Amino acid sequence: MTRASAAGSALAVSVGAVAAAGVAAFAWGSLVERRMFTLREVAVPVLAPGSASIKVLHLSDLHMAPWQRDKQEWVRGLADLEPDLVVNTGDNLGHADGISGIEYALEPFHGIPGIFVNGSNDYYGPMLKNPLAYFGAPSLLRTALHEKLDIDHLHRVFADLGWLDLDNAAAALDINGTHLELFGVDDPHVGFDRLDLITRAIDDLRASDPLSEEHWPDPEVASPPRSTLTVGVAHAPYQRVLNSFVNHGAQLILAGHTHGGQVCVPRYGALVTNCDIPRKQVKGLSLWDSGLHTSYLNVSAGLGTSIYAPVRFACAPEATLLTLTAA
Repeated sequence: MTRASAAGSALAVSVGAVAAAGVAAFAWGSLVERRMFTLREVAVPVLAPGSASIKVLHLSDLHMAPWQRDKQEWVRGLADLEPDLVVNTGDNLGHADGISGIEYALEPFHGIPGIFVNGSNDYYGPMLKNPLAYFGAPSLLRTALHEKLDIDHLHRVFADLGWLDLDNAAAALDINGTHLELFGVDDPHVGFDRLDLITRAIDDLRASDPLSEEHWPDPEVASPPRSTLTVGVAHAPYQRVLNSFVNHGAQLILAGHTHGGQVCVPRYGALVTNCDIPRKQVKGLSLWDSGLHTSYLNVSAGLGTSIYAPVRFACAPEATLLTLTAA
């Protein structure tokens, strides 16, 4: 065998090995890992000293299709955690008929306090895209090309559960002795967020609260006799939204959208984030700074994928149980 032919054979073997590894990785990601539903548990020391803990179940990016019974059953089982609050950060639907799967999966949470915001895949169905386009910029949604989904039906499901709609709105809940000020925006990824409305929504919320600091009658007492936690919620963690939330007093921010990168490289992490958040904060709990203020930020890697890109690698689908504790 000549030196050239030997080199050619070695190259062919190398190319074959790389191709085989790629096929094996795709098979693992599409057949196994995307169905390895995982519960990530984390403690967040964000409550006032002496406060009772609060268990928050964070669900995001279910991208539900009607045939995904394993995912539906797994989500139902999360009710056994007995959370004090459920936070849903959008992209629930992955198919026009996915609403039936969402309704079944969330039925055990009836009566448990919950809040939600929309993602783009609550308005519009998925479509086939070039995955390499994600390396250029965050994905664009051409609404005229996408199938419209029945978001009104989805909202009725949430309303039947007793959950509060925080799309460009604010609301309040009292849980385990802590007063929660909650505000959120509609999906920033498609420009539905109205940050200009948040200030007014928070002001109106506090104006209607007789125990807010603005109403507290005794000037000798610095604050009302209760602790308050301010929480911001969005589907997509764009920096403009996170900065606005922190500047509006959010001590905890919850978001999804990124799928944790969906396809990651071990020891390197996510290749893309599909928004402008730094790669190191594409999933999990971190701190977000804006000016002199800081908030805890939890970005969920989500539980689903587009039906046209059914693969995860080094990034298992997840829900998050955050135990909020006294600082």
